Amino acid sequence: MSAYGIQHRHIDIDGVRVFYREAGPADGPVLLLLHGFPTASHQFVRLMTALGGGAYRLIAPDYPGFGHTEAPAGYRYSFDALADTVEAFTDALGLEKFALYLFDFGGPVGLRLAERRPARITGLIVQNANAYEDGLSDAARTFIALRRTDPGAEEQVRSLFTPAGTRMQYETGVADPSLLSPDSWTLDQHFLDRPGRADAQADLAFDYRSNVARYPAWQAWLAEHRPPTLVLWGAGDPFFTPAGAKAFLRDVPEAELHLFDDAGHFALETHLDPAVPLITDFLARL
Repeated sequence: MSAYGIQHRHIDIDGVRVFYREAGPADGPVLLLLHGFPTASHQFVRLMTALGGGAYRLIAPDYPGFGHTEAPAGYRYSFDALADTVEAFTDALGLEKFALYLFDFGGPVGLRLAERRPARITGLIVQNANAYEDGLSDAARTFIALRRTDPGAEEQVRSLFTPAGTRMQYETGVADPSLLSPDSWTLDQHFLDRPGRADAQADLAFDYRSNVARYPAWQAWLAEHRPPTLVLWGAGDPFFTPAGAKAFLRDVPEAELHLFDDAGHFALETHLDPAVPLITDFLARL
């Protein structure tokens, strides 16, 4: 156990050695924190530390191809496969009910879980996790449209896995970059540079179109189930625009929306302090 009360564990799931972090009371209601690209569960350490003294059991796994999780050579990297592994992870831990924290890739992973196991979902915290075409920036649309067979597409995708590409994702749209810790993108880059990781990330990048194809199904799920929803959004996100945050109100009119005008894609990096009381109050209401 760390000095912050965060435990670091592994569990074997169908040949995948899943690494995860856990904090809070073992018998507390669960908040499952699903990370984005190109990071892993370490992105939630500060949030878990801030929330760790509360009633919730906080669980943050690393997906295959990310962080400390180890996947076998034959693992097929797609968003369906990531959701399969995370679903099996929740089964292995016996998580019968949980709220979801969805960030970036955590959106398509978590919303696949919600489709499959709607009765398990007690609420959603959505932070720069897009589920509407409204929220796709021009840059995101261009990126998603790339086909592996397009000339130069592979090189364009892999340029995002470079130190410059990783740092850009943190700094773009942030009013005061001095608030960002360079440790964040440095650690992300460490994991991106591990053997086989760039190949895995390229496979996921070219599969991203499968998420856009599922947007209507996710919107239908939201409209039918209307889960308690808190939307937090860095308005300077170069990929997912504030229109994507506001779009959640169409299907979940009761959702609580907060835009951080001077934050980027990784809004928690600069706006943890205003985010924590919003998250704490939301979880208390659940």
